[in-house]
Amino acid sequence: MENNLHIFNTLTRRKKKFQPINPPFVGMYVCGPTVYGDAHLGHARPAVTFDLVFRYLTYLGYKVRYVRNITDVGHLENDADEGEDKIAKKARLEKLEPMEVAQFYTNGYHRNMTQLNTLPPSIEPHASGHILEQIEMIREILSNGFAYESNGSVYFDVEAYSTKNHYGKLSGRVVEDLLSNTRELEGQSEKRNNADFALWKKASPEHIMRWNAEWSVGFPGWHLECSVMSTKYLGEEFDIHGGGLDLQFPHHECEIAQNKAASGKDAVRFWMHNNMITINGQKMGKSLGNFITLDDFFAGNHPLLEQAYAPMTVRFFMLQAHYRNPLDFSNSALQAAEKGLQRLMSAMQTLEKLQATNEDDSSFDVRALINNMYEALDDDFNTPVLIAHLFDAVKQINSAADGKAYFEANDLVYLKSTMNAVIFQILGLKATETKSNQTEKLGEVVDLLLKTRLQAKADKNWALSDKIRDELTALGFEIKDTKDGYEWKMVV
Repeated sequence: MENNLHIFNTLTRRKKKFQPINPPFVGMYVCGPTVYGDAHLGHARPAVTFDLVFRYLTYLGYKVRYVRNITDVGHLENDADEGEDKIAKKARLEKLEPMEVAQFYTNGYHRNMTQLNTLPPSIEPHASGHILEQIEMIREILSNGFAYESNGSVYFDVEAYSTKNHYGKLSGRVVEDLLSNTRELEGQSEKRNNADFALWKKASPEHIMRWNAEWSVGFPGWHLECSVMSTKYLGEEFDIHGGGLDLQFPHHECEIAQNKAASGKDAVRFWMHNNMITINGQKMGKSLGNFITLDDFFAGNHPLLEQAYAPMTVRFFMLQAHYRNPLDFSNSALQAAEKGLQRLMSAMQTLEKLQATNEDDSSFDVRALINNMYEALDDDFNTPVLIAHLFDAVKQINSAADGKAYFEANDLVYLKSTMNAVIFQILGLKATETKSNQTEKLGEVVDLLLKTRLQAKADKNWALSDKIRDELTALGFEIKDTKDGYEWKMVV
């Protein structure tokens, strides 16, 4: 089903437009976080990836209904069908209400997403707020013959479903292999096949999060919530479903089966999966000691971090790789991204100050460069190619500032508007997070102090004048009085 990834070649103002299933909205659903711990680098990649998709589709004029869920119930300890719900376990250990745990980590996730400058989704439903709808979908699947009750729990019948449908078409799994490889536990489990997955689990006596249903007092399975919430807000058929590559199987495969079993329809038109982030070539995980939260990244509080990294540096680092490619974290890669971002933002400041020449044509083909930028975005959101074109523009901007290149008036206006749209509106970067901007602000403070010193000298307040000069000198600034006022530079 992922042979449609390049559908976004058509999402452009210069070609035939993509037609949403339910005009005027483009329906996009993205699997959000399970809120039982602090947000980490792995949470950031899907957030940034689908924020880019949201931003670009909106920029092209589509009305995007972006739904991103919060998993606050049903996510079991081993991500399968057994064990304790992770939020319930956290609540039990910390002697808190489960929703207190969920709210605390949801607040932290939102704060981190704001720092990364991701736009909020149109709708952010919680699994715990849609229990009745999940129960209703289970009834429909049972009624259609694709599920069965066992000891108060309800399981999806993969074998029955596969007689009429293709289970495994998204991930490439072969259902015969799944069934044959799991029959060894037959008779030791309440499932007919170990490949079957839970739609409803009967709650054990100590289980905190529980609801009444005709089968038992229990709770819904993890996979069910996304089928329910996506179709509730986007319809039985919608355009885009996104999430991390690790969710492709079993989570998204199970979603496809549930939707088809309940309504007879394939709900999702296009699947998009961002690849994983590794750290120094290893998968990120608490057991390996390389699990880094976003708060740690932004503060530099982790043994693997050589420094703190601003949220915009982290965002730019992610955008430098195509979303479908794996991305390996290292300090050197983050530091290179930091320098690249500083260079880009510095060029934007230079661009704003550039003046057009009287020449009839620019010294290079501005229109072709801008066209290449949009072609990169239209080619499955190819941000690394887009960023390469941005740095082609940076070279020309710096050359123009040095008098070695020039811009015709209309080209300059077009370049300024496009660069601002692409960098700030589509890529979602912010100038306020860069060191170059911090340096500019520092310069403004030094100028303010030196202007105060000039006024002190005019008032013959020599003590204040000398104090300002001596304090700045001690901090590493070289101050020189001139006939027009002053000059200064940082020497350390």
